[in-house]
Amino acid sequence: MKKPAAERKKRLAPRKETSPVHVSSMTTLSDFTKILKSGEVVEASASGLLILVRREDLVPQALRKNLNIDVLIGDHVFLRLTDMELEISGTVARTQLLGKKGYYIAVDYSDDAPEYWRECLMDLLPRPGELD
Repeated sequence: MKKPAAERKKRLAPRKETSPVHVSSMTTLSDFTKILKSGEVVEASASGLLILVRREDLVPQALRKNLNIDVLIGDHVFLRLTDMELEISGTVARTQLLGKKGYYIAVDYSDDAPEYWRECLMDLLPRPGELD
């Protein structure tokens, strides 16, 4: 069930489409369960990252067998961006099934990083075609 528009959190920062940045792992910080073994950051903002994950890259069997991975929403997670040699922690804000493509997992990292650092990360993330 969707929240009324007044209750939904407003977008904190504009989104930026990125050239795919490899995510080598995502782990929960509550019990250190590995959630995914591979993914790609496809959009970013100064408050969060949108990660594209294929079903076969989800580690827990329970997640791989379900079409709905909303159980992850609210989990505090730890990400490794190998292309940038960077580790980020944040909270899973939402998930979305994309059919055969896989899933989107949105991670909000605004509570775990200072604003200046988040703005600098946005400047460093490559735009599509920038690395070609």
